[in-house]
Amino acid sequence: MLCTDDLVKLEPFRHLPTTRLEWVCDRVQVIELPTDKVLIQEGDDARGVFILVEGEINLTRRSEGNDLPIGKHQAPSFFGEIPVLTDEPSPVTVQALSDCRLYEISGEDFRELLHECRDFERIIFRVLQKRVRGLESFIRGREKMAALGTLSAGLAHELNNPAAALVRALRELPVAVLELQRMNLIYGQQQVDEAHTQLWLQARDRGFEIILNQSLDPIAISDREEILLEWLEDYGVKEAWKLAEPLASGGVEVETLEELMKPWRDNPTELREMGLHWLGLSFEVMSMIQHGLRGAERISDLVKAMKSYSYLDRGVQQEVDVHQGLEDTLLLFAHKLKYGIQVDRHYDRELPKILAYGSELNQVWTNLIDNAIAAMDGQGTLTITTRKTLSQIHVVITDTGSGIPCEIQSRIFEPFFTTKPVGQGSGLGLETVRRIVENRHHGSITVSSQPGKTCFSVCLPISNG
Repeated sequence: MLCTDDLVKLEPFRHLPTTRLEWVCDRVQVIELPTDKVLIQEGDDARGVFILVEGEINLTRRSEGNDLPIGKHQAPSFFGEIPVLTDEPSPVTVQALSDCRLYEISGEDFRELLHECRDFERIIFRVLQKRVRGLESFIRGREKMAALGTLSAGLAHELNNPAAALVRALRELPVAVLELQRMNLIYGQQQVDEAHTQLWLQARDRGFEIILNQSLDPIAISDREEILLEWLEDYGVKEAWKLAEPLASGGVEVETLEELMKPWRDNPTELREMGLHWLGLSFEVMSMIQHGLRGAERISDLVKAMKSYSYLDRGVQQEVDVHQGLEDTLLLFAHKLKYGIQVDRHYDRELPKILAYGSELNQVWTNLIDNAIAAMDGQGTLTITTRKTLSQIHVVITDTGSGIPCEIQSRIFEPFFTTKPVGQGSGLGLETVRRIVENRHHGSITVSSQPGKTCFSVCLPISNG
């Protein structure tokens, strides 16, 4: 019989007696699948096990809107046993790369064969184990890349503003410095009283101090700006509003300007206003330097956080400051947190460092915090609590999101289990968290959830011996 000849080309079916092979052939459905035709869509319910006797099949999985190839089957081959035996939706999309001929064995018939023949069962489960491990390995790799992509996008977003401030400051500084030098040269050519020069320098230095220490709040600066604008206009300064802002930021009083400008009020040359422009431009230059410095410090902080997060230049296992790991992770998620999510920290300041795999532990914080942010949909409170017991530390991450339905709470750590639409969740995020916490660090993770409050509690040994 042609069908039995096709079946025995596959190792598992060689262990079935001829009567059983004929029984299978009597019950299979023959499928002719043309090139490019989809046999199974990712997320479809389990159908049966397929025997590929002619052609080539492609396996893909959807991730971030893209169909990623994860493997192929060339005749003779079989597939479809994973959803049949796990009773889960198909983890992949199956599509013909060429004209294909297949036999479909129903899930019920396939399970009956497993129960009747131990050798057949043994080989099938060996293949199943290998394929599941391969699929998990692929998806974990994609999870790491997706996490890296998320953090990279956040890092790029956070770097953009300080980098732009630094570039803007460096671009504008040369012109401003040259103009200040020109004013200084003109002023130096005048017969100026030394005491009067000191008044200018004192006003400038006081302004520098105010700008560097941010001594004035925005409301005070705004009020002062209005008063200065009126005085500058009365003095006859063109486009007085351009000077009012920097002079206000430097804390200049009208009385100071009256005293400083008294010797120049009747001067017919540019010296009549030059001192005002010199003082305002000096404050602008200091503000540029300050903004550029803040930008550079912010960039430095982000780079340090990313380096600390990934534990570059260090061994695999080392003493880890859990608080630092949490803070590094929060910093890298700042772009998602700052528009509506409040972060409450309740840290045990006596928390000791623990022996751990630093970069893997940060994967745990990344997954849990990212899930919490997503659950709150941009609005809510993220609470992080740490405490120490005798030989363990506890980290509790709580969000005020919609919660996890009771009926699925016991399954959220299972491989491939996800409530997200196809292509948006691999189902390995929390499974990875569980594996890192329990298998790699000999700790534990638990969850409690109700609408408005979800808590993930991670318990880790201080010495991971």
